[in-house]
Amino acid sequence: MILTNIETVPGKTIVEHFGLVSGNTIRARHLGVDILAKLKNLIGGELRGYTKLLQDSRKEATERMTAQAEQLGANAIVNIRFATSSIAGGAAELYAYGTAVRVE
Repeated sequence: MILTNIETVPGKTIVEHFGLVSGNTIRARHLGVDILAKLKNLIGGELRGYTKLLQDSRKEATERMTAQAEQLGANAIVNIRFATSSIAGGAAELYAYGTAVRVE
């Protein structure tokens, strides 16, 4: 599966268009991560617990989007975008979407 954030796949031709595909996940923060993040805020630096949470969320949303594209018969997803939104206190959604296509 080819994944790209541009509208075409260089060197390939889009021969079939399947439309929008998407995947999402909603994650809540862990109390332990929150406590460590607040302590880290005092001294500065990367909040590794939150970084890992976002990386895991992006991976899961991308896998769900890719699975949807495969079910449609696509071999590529172009114009991929990510969006986040707050769902509730301490919980956020990561949404991945793009256009499923077949390229040759």
